[in-house]
Amino acid sequence: MTIVADMARAARVGDMTPVARPVRVAAVAAVAVLLAGCAANGGSSGTADGPGGDTTGATPGSTATPAAQRSDATTRPLDGPPGAVPRRGEVREIQATGSLPPVISSIPTKRKVVFLTIDDGWEQDPGFLAQVRDQRIPITAFAMRDAVEAKGTPDPAGGPGRFVGAGKWGYFRSLRDAHVPVENHTLTHPNLRLLGYDAQRREICGSSTIIRRQLGTRPTLFRPPFGNYNTDTLRAAKNCGLKSVLLWTATVQPGGKIAYQVPDKRLRPGDILLLHFRPNLARDFRILVDKIKRRGFELGNLQAYLDAATAR
Repeated sequence: MTIVADMARAARVGDMTPVARPVRVAAVAAVAVLLAGCAANGGSSGTADGPGGDTTGATPGSTATPAAQRSDATTRPLDGPPGAVPRRGEVREIQATGSLPPVISSIPTKRKVVFLTIDDGWEQDPGFLAQVRDQRIPITAFAMRDAVEAKGTPDPAGGPGRFVGAGKWGYFRSLRDAHVPVENHTLTHPNLRLLGYDAQRREICGSSTIIRRQLGTRPTLFRPPFGNYNTDTLRAAKNCGLKSVLLWTATVQPGGKIAYQVPDKRLRPGDILLLHFRPNLARDFRILVDKIKRRGFELGNLQAYLDAATAR
């Protein structure tokens, strides 16, 4: 559309003298005609994958409705958080544990949907960030201060890292901008069962405070290091403003291998998967996402499902 661009430039008010303004009107009209012809001939072709594999634009001859116009609760507009969201009545209630935050390992749904969560913050792989952002993959991150700021030694399980602390909190701001909720995983990753209430509260509240200061949002979810917690942990989490304690049903190992914690060794509806910011994260994450989709599962928006399960 070089001709259109040239005519548009010629039609700008700033380029026109009073004598030439009638020419501007004609040029604008010509631009409008040419653009209309481009639209009629498919000049703005192409569709984008929406949550759950839906398309946001109809193919020629199709009666499909763009996702942004649908009332179906399983889709979101492209500028909103990604991932499948629950249908009306789909999610069963998660029972509260008295006045303390519930401890949640999976989402009570029969729909083939699973949830991706990732802990710590050591390996800040730009390829992983690009996948999450560009492919609109729903994940929830649980940031640990010392890992994000590269204080100490990373877990060597995945091998030597290339991007340890590469972006620090700036990396997590980029994740936040890609609609990734950044939640609480303590300051220093201690075994909370070995700490008293006051020490646990310092770890948990301190983490929420720094995330709020760095990212502008205060966490509502907490993941205890190693999955270890006790009643003092739940009390401290509540005192620090956290609504739920998140565990998991399967972990993701190097190479994208899923290590199940159920006897039948398979994905189940509502599973919460745990990853870590380890070396080769972009490669392993790509393998994992492909594996999940081949098995017929959708990737869900965890917060939307938690809201549905705990709103009663």
